[in-house]
Amino acid sequence: MSPALPNTNRIRAFTLVEIMIVVVIIGLLAAMAIPAFQKVRSSSQDKTVLNNLRQLSTGADQYYLEMGVSSVATTDLMGSNSSQYVKTFPTVANETYTAVLQQGVAITASGVAGARTITYSP
Repeated sequence: MSPALPNTNRIRAFTLVEIMIVVVIIGLLAAMAIPAFQKVRSSSQDKTVLNNLRQLSTGADQYYLEMGVSSVATTDLMGSNSSQYVKTFPTVANETYTAVLQQGVAITASGVAGARTITYSP
């Protein structure tokens, strides 16, 4: 009779400590990445809103020249047809724009992401 051979078909698995270490590392990486993502998102929203303000300012300047007035409502500037001065643009952070633009006065967007105000001076 031959001696009994040891069981060589062991199943290799991760231990609880190894799994916990991986979870902690993933948590640390997420804790570092989330604030950076929020900062980039905020910066991107601010740049988009500032670009929208520039478009409104340019459209208002053209309106002032053509109509001979010194103020205009944003509703008169924006639209989808070719007679409007600025194409309608969607809000990116629930912002609201100045309702009436006056020649030489800064244009503001308030309530950007619920907290910020951005001003553009022509």
